[in-house]
Amino acid sequence: MYNLIVGAVDGTLGVGRFLEVVEPGLEEIVRPGGVPDTTRLLELPTLLMPELGDNRSPQVAQVGNVLSVAKTGRDYRFRFLRNPAVPPIPLDQVEAAAARLHIGDWDLTRTRWSVKKADLYQVLLEDNLAGVSAPTAFVIPPGPPDRNRIAVMMPFGAAFNGVWETLKAAGAAGGWTCQRADDIWENSVLINDVVALIARSKVVICDLTGRNANVFYEAGIAHALGREVILITQSAADVPFDLTHHRYVKYLANAQGLADLQSTLTARLQTLMSK
Repeated sequence: MYNLIVGAVDGTLGVGRFLEVVEPGLEEIVRPGGVPDTTRLLELPTLLMPELGDNRSPQVAQVGNVLSVAKTGRDYRFRFLRNPAVPPIPLDQVEAAAARLHIGDWDLTRTRWSVKKADLYQVLLEDNLAGVSAPTAFVIPPGPPDRNRIAVMMPFGAAFNGVWETLKAAGAAGGWTCQRADDIWENSVLINDVVALIARSKVVICDLTGRNANVFYEAGIAHALGREVILITQSAADVPFDLTHHRYVKYLANAQGLADLQSTLTARLQTLMSK
């Protein structure tokens, strides 16, 4: 799922064009009860581009994130930050991948903010758009994620056994399967099993407790692949600056704290896994 913003490259969009198109099944996620959930929109990757044929603007699309959005009079004002790892994409390449990006002809020629179901980063990767090619450090398996699988990235050790049981229980409450990398052994190189688990999962839960370097690396992979990521931690001090603009769940590692964590995650997973 991603934001598609066409024409509003200056960060201004008329109220009537904001969320003018939301694909079926996404309405209650990004506009529950008819009210835009701007916090949810900020979590989505974004494709920002001028209208096709608008010679006043460079004919390239940019990939990144919306950092803020607010209604001001008859307009919405937003601030966009381009992902420096993804070069600008010529619009003819966007046109060529339009079907896979769920972009129709009208989307390319009308200024508006839409929300699309497609996995933006997966399409960029598989179509090698703008030089976004397969990584050299690991292998990403082809195909869409398993809609019933949840990947868990967390520190190992006895201190986290209760947390792991809580996460599995939150998944089981909705009929979904939680897995960690130590549950599988398909490749001779461990990182390929980790990446495969992330790529094949609809949601990735990352426990940042203790500032574990492996978890940070895995969270970055999950974000780059466009997966839905839920961040949890026992301490706000363990959330690095580059992740502080993402919402996270703070929990206590005692019986009541884990019960609260399970309840919170079950509700959040119900939203993310059902779309």
